[in-house]
Amino acid sequence: MTDSIPYPILRNEVAGVVRWAGGVARELRKHNISLAGKHSGSIHTDALTLADLSVQELVVGALRDLHPFFRTCKIEAEEQNGDLGCFSTSSPLTIALDPIDGTKQFRDHTGDGWCVMLHIRDEATVLASLIFAPEMGPRGVWVYVDRDGVRYGDDDPTRPAGEVVNSLPIKQHADGSWKKNIYLIGFQKYDPDAAVKVTALGLKGFAPDDMPGSIYPLIASGEFGGSLIHTPNVYDFPVSLHIVRQLGGDAVWVHNGEPVHFREKWLDERAGMLRLPGIVACAVDAGVRQKLVDLSRDWNPIRYRD
Repeated sequence: MTDSIPYPILRNEVAGVVRWAGGVARELRKHNISLAGKHSGSIHTDALTLADLSVQELVVGALRDLHPFFRTCKIEAEEQNGDLGCFSTSSPLTIALDPIDGTKQFRDHTGDGWCVMLHIRDEATVLASLIFAPEMGPRGVWVYVDRDGVRYGDDDPTRPAGEVVNSLPIKQHADGSWKKNIYLIGFQKYDPDAAVKVTALGLKGFAPDDMPGSIYPLIASGEFGGSLIHTPNVYDFPVSLHIVRQLGGDAVWVHNGEPVHFREKWLDERAGMLRLPGIVACAVDAGVRQKLVDLSRDWNPIRYRD
């Protein structure tokens, strides 16, 4: 199945579109572009801007037109705009798109850890991921992951996006340098408490408001060792899973220790998005992952408690 994925198109043409989309978002960020529309009760989930809609329109349109392969896939997009009806409804492959991951930070100007991202997966795992964080580092940061490994590094806007992505060094396996920083999200008002409990394990937990940047470049660079996530959505979390698995780690459900797959999903009607059930521990290092599993195995797996 992976042989059908046009990896060169992703690394070249799609990377170019993602860079353009990041530029559009970066410009829109200078203006008041907040929108209403999400009412889950989580300030991180409910943030929505005109940039989310603009970037999704641009990327969905590009996927529609760039190569016939993309139309043969199902598409799951965090927002509801764009020509989503042009894509398959029955393919074993799914393209998932988060037009702006980290919208609250983006909207509130509280940091530069936002990114444009998409991935391709089947029911078992993720097969290709492309992430661009336009304001991390001096000129933006790329993460690209496929069957060859994890590519990570700074952008160079004087060169075509595809040329930059193709030139990034490939990291195939963890080299033991991963730090014990762990990202916590999805526990909503309990995120800070969960982070404190992770820190008590001898790791260092980071709630969303304390994150120094986007989690995907931070895992790819070794600055973060993984994450502990409550009912993760299917648009962004799978990229963390992909990076970690490609580096020799894994993402597992804490209640049974089984590897995460995508055969079970539920519709979070409050947030208007698809999610995986339960709590997931995702880490490169097996020992760190087991600590997270042991800590949270008996935590409440239900997202909304009212």
